[in-house]
Amino acid sequence: MRAHEHRGRCACGAVRFRVHADLTDVVACHCQTCRRWSGYFWGATHVSREALSIEAGETLTWWASSDLAERGFCAQCGSSLFYRRHDVDRISIAPGALESPTGLATAAHICVAEAGDYYDLDPSLPQKLGPEMDS
Repeated sequence: MRAHEHRGRCACGAVRFRVHADLTDVVACHCQTCRRWSGYFWGATHVSREALSIEAGETLTWWASSDLAERGFCAQCGSSLFYRRHDVDRISIAPGALESPTGLATAAHICVAEAGDYYDLDPSLPQKLGPEMDS
């Protein structure tokens, strides 16, 4: 966990946000939806929803990617920024949207059963076939 305030934004700067919480290390998701949405696998750090404040968000758009969750992106530049499930009080944030240095590292891989055939997984990190890492 990394404690302090973090700032982030989309590629064009139309969506800007702050995080007032510890960041978890990155979990990489290899599900087909994440790969199609991001163009590769999608990595995220997680915080409680109340720890995220949107400072500029007129172009922030939410797409219902399933019955369980939605994904936030900038409608102007297309940056993939957020993922949030309806049944939990946390939000996933794309670490690439955060200002550096983040101090984060990739901690685990999920949905590895759906991983693309065009990259290798780091065998030294925990891997889970499905969407959730064990607590």
